[in-house]
Amino acid sequence: MGRWQDMTQEELEKQYAPSRWSHRMEKEAVIEAHVREVTEGTRRAQATMQTLLHVPYGGSDGEKLDIYLPTDPSGGKWGEAGAGDESKRSWKNREEGSGGNMPCLPAYPLLFLAAFPLVLYIHGGYWQFLSKEVSGFIAPPLVTHGIAVAAVGYDVAPKGHLDVMVAQVRRSVAFIVQQYSKTSGIYLCGHSAGAHLAAMVLSTDWEEYGVTPDIKGAFLVSGVYDLEPILHTSVNNLLRVSRSDCSAVTLSLPREVAQRNSPVLCMTAATPARKACEVLIAVAQHDSPEFHRQSQEYFQALRSAGWSVSLLDIADTDHFDVIEKLSQWGYILTQTPRCSDQGPPTCCLQESCSLTFQVILNMISRA
Repeated sequence: MGRWQDMTQEELEKQYAPSRWSHRMEKEAVIEAHVREVTEGTRRAQATMQTLLHVPYGGSDGEKLDIYLPTDPSGGKWGEAGAGDESKRSWKNREEGSGGNMPCLPAYPLLFLAAFPLVLYIHGGYWQFLSKEVSGFIAPPLVTHGIAVAAVGYDVAPKGHLDVMVAQVRRSVAFIVQQYSKTSGIYLCGHSAGAHLAAMVLSTDWEEYGVTPDIKGAFLVSGVYDLEPILHTSVNNLLRVSRSDCSAVTLSLPREVAQRNSPVLCMTAATPARKACEVLIAVAQHDSPEFHRQSQEYFQALRSAGWSVSLLDIADTDHFDVIEKLSQWGYILTQTPRCSDQGPPTCCLQESCSLTFQVILNMISRA
C-alpha cells in the first residue's frame, strides 16, 4: 500500500472507516451490533458488580468516572464493614470540603482501593460517540480477579474538541492519583479513539498536574496515533481539528492541533519510570492497512525512544469485536506478545479466560 498522502479522497475515506473492513457484517450492522454488545455488557456488569457511578473528577458534566470495585481483601464487599447499603452508589456533585471540582471521597473507598491495581478504561467512538455509560463491559473479568476498573467519561465532539478531550483524560489520571494514592499501580486500556487518548496520557508532563502517576502498563487497541490523515477525511467534520477551530480562516492551526495531539509526534524519551511502564499495542486482523501502519509506526517510535513495547496482531477480529472479545470470558492468546523486527506476531484466540485480564495480569505480575 502506498503513502496516505498519495491516496484519492475515496481511498483515504475507506482506510479511516473501520466499519467498512469488517469480515462479519455490513458497515451499519457492525456498528449497531457493537453498540448493543457494549451496552448489554455494561448493564450486566452494573447489575452484578460493586460500583461507584458518576464520580466527578472535574467541573464539566462529562468529567465523570464509573468505578467497578473488586471484593475487599478481607472477604467483604463494598457496602459492608459499616458502610451501609451503598454497594451501588451514584455520585452527585459532592464537594465536601474540596471547595472546587475535585470532590473529596469518603475514607472507606480510599482504603478499599488501597491494595488493588486499577485499570483506567478509555472508550472509543471516533471521539464523537459512545460514553462511560457503555464502558463497564470491560470490567467483569478484571474485577473478578481483584483489579479495580474506572471507566472514563469525557466530552465527545461536537461539545468537546481534541485539546479538551486530551486534557480531560489526563485530569482523570491526576484525580485517581490524588484520591486513590495507595493503589498498587495504574494500567491504561483504550480502544480506537480511546487508545489515542491513552497514548497521549503516556506523553504527559505531569509537573503541570502536580502528580507523579505510577502508570505501570498501557494496553492500546486499534488506535490512531498520527492525526494528520484524519484532517483530510469526513471524520474531521465534528472534531474541530479544522478551520472552525480558528478565529481567522487559516490552515496552519489545524495542522498544529493535529500535531500536538498525535502521540507519534509527542514522543518523550523513556525515563526510568517510563521504562518500567509496559506498553502493548494491539491491532485487529481486519483493521484497515492504515490502522496497521499507524500501530506499527507508533510501536517503532516508542521502541526507538526506549520504551518497553510490544506489538500484537489479533487474528480473526475486526475493529469492533476485537475489544468485545478482549473483554469476554472464553478467549486467550495462544502466543505470547513479543517484540520483533519481522513484524507483529499474529495471535489466535482460544477458550480459557479474558484476554484483557491476561494482558493486564501479565503486566501486573512483571511490575
